[in-house]
Amino acid sequence: MSLADHLAARIQADGPMSVAAYMADCLLHPQYGYYTTRDPLGAKGDFITAPEISQMFGELIGLALAQCWLDQGAPAPFTLAELGPGRGTLMADLLRATRGVPGFHAAMQLCLVEASPELRKSQAKTLEAYAPEWLDHADALPDQPLFLVANEFFDALPIRQFIRSGDHWSEKRIGLTDGALAFGLSPAAPQPALDHRLQDTQEGDLVEICDAAAPATQAIAARIATHGGAALIADYGDWRALGDTLQALRAHEPADPLQAPGEADLTAHVDFEALAMAAKSKGCAYTRLTPQGVFLERLGITDRARALAAPLQGDRLKTLIAAHRRLTHPEEMGNLFKILGLYPSQAAPPPGLNP
Repeated sequence: MSLADHLAARIQADGPMSVAAYMADCLLHPQYGYYTTRDPLGAKGDFITAPEISQMFGELIGLALAQCWLDQGAPAPFTLAELGPGRGTLMADLLRATRGVPGFHAAMQLCLVEASPELRKSQAKTLEAYAPEWLDHADALPDQPLFLVANEFFDALPIRQFIRSGDHWSEKRIGLTDGALAFGLSPAAPQPALDHRLQDTQEGDLVEICDAAAPATQAIAARIATHGGAALIADYGDWRALGDTLQALRAHEPADPLQAPGEADLTAHVDFEALAMAAKSKGCAYTRLTPQGVFLERLGITDRARALAAPLQGDRLKTLIAAHRRLTHPEEMGNLFKILGLYPSQAAPPPGLNP
């Protein structure tokens, strides 16, 4: 049986499913899920993330979090955490960059929130020297100061999609047409969670909500507000979601989200306003949403690139220059990706970000 067969049987038994239920099965089904059966990263996978492009990304994230730790009095012990750590590349770069920060490594308890068994194996190899602890969910993080990074974590959380019909909403659902997976709509009904979107949408507009994003953000924010710390959330999206952003990526090329379920990465743009409001509900402050390129330039990525470039020539130098451009240029990842910082209301915001 394939995942497509499993989904068809489920729809025949229970009726059409939400986009969120479909995403959850495609990405995390124990037997057929995309993340549970493979390493999706890199040239041989389906996509590449900022830490895989250049060591500079993880280094600057690490130094920014270490500066927050110093600014807040170097609390010990503290949790150093990453949500969705991939192969562990970002965390390895972060830890290398912070080796010289007195007391930082001695005080940290390293926690990785990861659902994929395959990626946990990669992380174990990459971070073996640091004895990481793996957690299934953010709400399992220790109750102590928390310094956290989440790079391309929230975009993979399942979303629901709704289309406005008068003052009601029809949910986009996935059923079967002639035996094949196909999109359809539920009858229009009130959606209290979308009442605030009646002010900025029109008839026929599509709005996405991510039910899993708020609990994860609140778990992080509650620890930061109570015990201190900071979080840096890097992802693609904007302050408020509008329009259909569900996308599939297979072998680095766009694909049909309903074709070959379980064989492609499924993501959607992040609604950063929803994350900020979830953090605020737990008494946590948040920064202005900042383009990734601006953030990295403020942290000194160009100076770091020059230092790394000094001994290089030929193809290695060209690769470094291309990596710097890809991370920062407005036409590449520089504007598409945004950074949101969370921090205690009585503390300074993370470096590179404004309140």
